[in-house]
Amino acid sequence: MDAIEALTTRRSVRRYLPDPVAAETIEQIVNAGRLAPTARNVQPWEFVVVTDPARRAQLAAIAEYGKFIAEAPVCIVVLAKQTRYFLEDGSAATTNMLNAARALGLGSCWVAGDKKPYAHEITKLVDAPDKMRLVSLIALGYPVDMPAPQKRTLDQVIHWESFGGRR
Repeated sequence: MDAIEALTTRRSVRRYLPDPVAAETIEQIVNAGRLAPTARNVQPWEFVVVTDPARRAQLAAIAEYGKFIAEAPVCIVVLAKQTRYFLEDGSAATTNMLNAARALGLGSCWVAGDKKPYAHEITKLVDAPDKMRLVSLIALGYPVDMPAPQKRTLDQVIHWESFGGRR
């Protein structure tokens, strides 16, 4: 699948087949996160891959809108050192991984981390050092189905030269 197709067909998937995801595939996805753009090349990120069902169930119980993490074969915990642009950098890494997952035929869903009341509890659960911040949780696996949510059209969101400007 080419990059544009992956970008235009990626959707948030919350229902997964129980099939395991190969370690090599997970590494390809995490590598895409590692290669994300980063302010001043700081690269503050670290990635914890959780495949153990009991640990995923714990993550799901903590994350208020991530209950489906328990059913996903993989959860990637995206952490970042608290640098000036940790949230932007970690979000870029998360986005790269979501798109890489789609390109490889997997489904994924971004679950919020930073600013959530459970963030510290998640970092403790994965034994992250105190200086690390939770950016996101990524549920990952082979999708049961690919949802087709409504997206706003390009004409509804594009502005030329100034807000409201048309071509």
